[in-house]
Amino acid sequence: MKRLTRLVLVGAALGVPVGAWAQDLLTVWRAAAGHDQRLAVARAEHGASQTLRAQADALWRPQVGLNLGLGLGVQDTAMRGARFSAPGMGQVDEARFATSVTGGLATRVAVQAQQPLVNATRQAQQAQLRLGADMGDIAWRGAQADLMLRTTERYLALAVAQERVRVVERQWQAVSRSRAEAHDRYQLGASPITDTHEADAALAGVRAQQSAAELELSVQRDRLAGSTGLAQPRARLPLAPLAPVEALPFWLAAAESDNPRLRLLAQAVALAEQKLRQHSVAGRATLDLVAQAGHERIAGGGDFGSARNRSLNGMVGVQLNIPLYTGGMREAQEREAAERLNQAMAELELAREDVAQQVRATWQGLQTGAARLAALQEGLVASRARLDATRLGREVGDRTTLDVLNAENAQADAELALAQARSDQVLTRLRLAALTDRLDEALLTQVDATLAPEVPR
Repeated sequence: MKRLTRLVLVGAALGVPVGAWAQDLLTVWRAAAGHDQRLAVARAEHGASQTLRAQADALWRPQVGLNLGLGLGVQDTAMRGARFSAPGMGQVDEARFATSVTGGLATRVAVQAQQPLVNATRQAQQAQLRLGADMGDIAWRGAQADLMLRTTERYLALAVAQERVRVVERQWQAVSRSRAEAHDRYQLGASPITDTHEADAALAGVRAQQSAAELELSVQRDRLAGSTGLAQPRARLPLAPLAPVEALPFWLAAAESDNPRLRLLAQAVALAEQKLRQHSVAGRATLDLVAQAGHERIAGGGDFGSARNRSLNGMVGVQLNIPLYTGGMREAQEREAAERLNQAMAELELAREDVAQQVRATWQGLQTGAARLAALQEGLVASRARLDATRLGREVGDRTTLDVLNAENAQADAELALAQARSDQVLTRLRLAALTDRLDEALLTQVDATLAPEVPR
């Protein structure tokens, strides 16, 4: 974004419109990263997933609670057959005690602290939370790579659309000259009227191509502007392929270990294992360190006049909890978790086959793409030579106006085919990098180094 800002300032100083420059791919990607709404959703999801680590740590920290109660209470206490003794009063057997509060103010204050000591279920839950945070990291990297690919696709589509407008414009100028020449020759009686009809038809066809090319340019520019926030973006075509890639076994091994989809599914298997463990150990005893203190008080009128009762209690020790019977719920949940684990493992194996096929197809596409680029480059050179020869032949009478028009079309098609192939080759290389989690700004910088230079216009 800083580079783009500098371009804007320089353009303002020179009186050149901002849109007169074609932005490089890295600048466009950074603009998209700050503007794309899909990435904004992924960023928020990633932020939420990072709280899972704090939740995992909190599972083994002490839990402290305060309980307060206030209300209208009733209390009736009767005791018989008690032994009572007091200094100077001797001992009384079969003593009776009774208190009564039929309507009084009752208050309750209690504080309890609990520290888990042994709890296999919490251990499984903690592992699940940490796995969830790791999966959030992987998903965030995948979202960034997905936006890089989408931005590159839109950037190169805009570059090809710009090239098509340029080529068709040049073709229109050439056909216009041929049309004028055909009409002049016909007026002089040096060529038949069919030449003028062919030239008129060819010019009309080029005009239709111009309209289609300008519409496509507008569509592609709006798409890129919508995802980046850039006003009237312009792009540059790659002139050369990126550096050759390693052999296929390297990419297959890299995808097996680093492919985001496979890593997510591997984490999903680990998560399913922890859920199975959670349900399998749910019937085990747990041990907690417990400390608690409480105060209860009730005061008011009763059967024996006014009364006030108060109790204080406190305890520090350990608490053992042993589940006895859950009605079959735990067993059913354990069976479900086992089936979910089998499903996660099957999905991982299926994805491994799918990713391996994608890597092979993408790598082979790079190899055939390189051969295709070489052939198209040779074809462009040949089409230019053919056009020059056809024009010369037309001047000496060996070629017709239609031959010249066909040669013009062939050269335009060759230029556009080469531009599209160069763009496709760059996208294929980036897709291979994305399959192995190697698509980053460094690779986009390498792409920028291959882009055609352009001056402001």
